[in-house]
Amino acid sequence: MKERRTFQRVIVLVVDSFGIGRAADAHEYGDKGADTYGHIVQYFSDHQKTLHLDSMRSLGLDVLTGQAKDHEKGICCRLKERSIGKDTITGHWEMMGIRTTRPFVTFTDTGFPDELISELERISGHTVIGNKAASGTDILRELGEEELASHSEKMIVYTSADSVLQICGHEQSMGLAELYRVCDLARKLTLDEKWRVGRVIARPYTGFDKDSFERTPNRKDLALDPPADTVLDILAQHGLDVIGIGKISDIFNGRGITKSLHSQSSVHGMKQTLQELKNDFTGLLFVNLVDFDAKWGHRRDPAGYGHELEAFDEQLGLVMEQMKEDDLLLVTADHGNDPTWHGTDHTREQVPLLIYSKAMRTARRLNDQESFAVVGATILDNFGLEKPEELIGTSLLEQILAQ
Repeated sequence: MKERRTFQRVIVLVVDSFGIGRAADAHEYGDKGADTYGHIVQYFSDHQKTLHLDSMRSLGLDVLTGQAKDHEKGICCRLKERSIGKDTITGHWEMMGIRTTRPFVTFTDTGFPDELISELERISGHTVIGNKAASGTDILRELGEEELASHSEKMIVYTSADSVLQICGHEQSMGLAELYRVCDLARKLTLDEKWRVGRVIARPYTGFDKDSFERTPNRKDLALDPPADTVLDILAQHGLDVIGIGKISDIFNGRGITKSLHSQSSVHGMKQTLQELKNDFTGLLFVNLVDFDAKWGHRRDPAGYGHELEAFDEQLGLVMEQMKEDDLLLVTADHGNDPTWHGTDHTREQVPLLIYSKAMRTARRLNDQESFAVVGATILDNFGLEKPEELIGTSLLEQILAQ
């Protein structure tokens, strides 16, 4: 490791699903014309409302989308995705250097195969109900009372547009320990290549009937190990702090994380970020803000998405104020999820990269970058660490430092 570090702390904020359209290969995913940010702006305009995003726009967000000619501060560019896929794990792994060439398996249209369900029932001791793609709130309204009446002999299993197997369990009837045990079994079962899902998710809930059921913050994600050491592993191996907020630890299966904080919401995640910035550390603060995706994108709610963006933008301004001179901020996304698009799936889009340091003296736009992995490559370069050959990505540090 070089003794010189350009920035002592790097803060990466992932606005989960905040795409900006214009992906050259969007047609291959059925997403030609999808534009998460652009369509939210259009929705607000159509309803004679103003979308207040002063902080992100000051960093060049509207320059990237052609809605403005210049911006006040920082550096901006658009990122393309090199990996095959458009899901959370693929996007985050690519940021940290991993290019995924084989997409995770989804079961959106058919539910999980009978062979998988039968084996899960056998090893868990529970009868599966559901087994289809659904939103978490809808599936509880439909089947929660049946599961509860069975005293959790039955359990709800469902999927989504993502590569996930989700299991609901009532916190009093089934209990968290049993729900987590069953999810551990499901994770081991779905390591089989034919059933290889990106995540198994425990979805605990409380309540007494369909009108009172409510999911709790005790969600637990069981992901897969990345196929190689990521930027996070390299940082941790060299004694640097790697602090994950939100579901970062889940996405990387705990690999390379030195401290993990669970968030109850995106607003909570930003409050945790502000709190961590009061502490002295050297390394990376990596934050995932999931509500944009889970609450608004998948549920096709452009108004809710827009208001969540406004809440984030206000807190982003506080982060920028609280930063030290030797802090570097990177704001980006892991995929798109256009809330005006058909279906409920993610959308293949480019994503923004907004870069800010108090030490910057000029505002500039860089050329489009060929992968999300510029994020991780820049972090390694900042701390004087070599990027292994198996990882992708080109550092932007030299361009960031150019005045």
